[in-house]
Amino acid sequence: MELANCFGKVLRQLRTQAQLTQEQLGFESGLERNFISMLELGQRQPSLLTVFKLSPALGVLPESFVQLISTELQAHQQRIISKLPLD
Repeated sequence: MELANCFGKVLRQLRTQAQLTQEQLGFESGLERNFISMLELGQRQPSLLTVFKLSPALGVLPESFVQLISTELQAHQQRIISKLPLD
């Protein structure tokens, strides 16, 4: 799972917690629903501007959003490391 996938996972979790559909989030953030879908699927790379557009609509600060993504990425990396065979 790369950064885009971690971003998408966190985005989906925050959107669900905010009880928003992709369409509602798109309206609130000024982004297209299709773009939000692609972000959630890890098919598009978000820009810093995207984070700043999504954050208020999700009810989080941009820095909190980035921290959640960083935490998810670190957890994913730890899961990969724990699966490596020991020599």
